[in-house]
Amino acid sequence: MSENGAATRGAGEGGRLLRWAFRNLAGPADGVQGAVQGGSAEAREAWKRDLAERKRHTQEQRARKRAAREAGRG
Repeated sequence: MSENGAATRGAGEGGRLLRWAFRNLAGPADGVQGAVQGGSAEAREAWKRDLAERKRHTQEQRARKRAAREAGRG
């Protein structure tokens, strides 16, 4: 609080007009179906396949490195 009792704001917080504009004009994306969930079912399935492929590749790389270390020791 400042000396006169008003709350002080940071430079990027804006004021009454910006709060109103955000609430009434920008607001949350309620009208876009699937915006948070990632779009269509096909897109989600493609993402899941890609993630599984990346995990498999990472596991293979770790196994190769482990085998190379074991071969170097023995």
